[in-house]
Amino acid sequence: MNFEGLFDFLERLQQNNAKEWMDRHRNQYQEVRKFFVSWLDMMNARLAAIDPAYYDTPGKKAINRINNNLMFAPHKPVYKDHFGAGLDQQSKQGDFYIHIGVNESFIAGGYYKPKPDLLASIREAIDYNGNELHKILNKKSFQNMFGGLIQTGDELTNAPKGFSQDHEHIDLLKYKTFAVERSLTKEEIVSPKFDEQVIEIYLGMLPIRRYLNKAVTV
Repeated sequence: MNFEGLFDFLERLQQNNAKEWMDRHRNQYQEVRKFFVSWLDMMNARLAAIDPAYYDTPGKKAINRINNNLMFAPHKPVYKDHFGAGLDQQSKQGDFYIHIGVNESFIAGGYYKPKPDLLASIREAIDYNGNELHKILNKKSFQNMFGGLIQTGDELTNAPKGFSQDHEHIDLLKYKTFAVERSLTKEEIVSPKFDEQVIEIYLGMLPIRRYLNKAVTV
């Protein structure tokens, strides 16, 4: 099994997105899942070896369920169109998220629409030392890899409560999501160089993830 096989399974699943089809192909699903968990275990070990602060996250803990939660989203199909997993995953902290799917694939990290208490902590960190975050975001290598913070469309028009409109870091304080993303092509994922690319993205993302994780824990 390899990523070509993973994509092939996902494509067939999306053409037959029903429990009856999955039941008939349960063995194939388990084979693909086993491959992805094994790959995650390998990446978990490699990332732990290069980052002393890495939080050990075995593949079985990292991988997300492929079933959609129809109780809260009954309009969605039974199964997702991707495999997702969060490495370096510590409670209440932003993980290193890997999303490999039929329609889109990417690696992301940070805090996507965090809860009010976490958002408040991040804004307090920016108020205290927003220069450090600006330095991370403006670094050329960071810009080339991620472009900047994810734009969700719900950024504030005015200053958040407790901050002045003329705050020196008002551009950052208006964000409600503090995350970055690197899109992936299928060709990149099936390439023999993919593992090294994942490590490169992890290291490139590390400064902003560490800044944000420190903000919500200190």
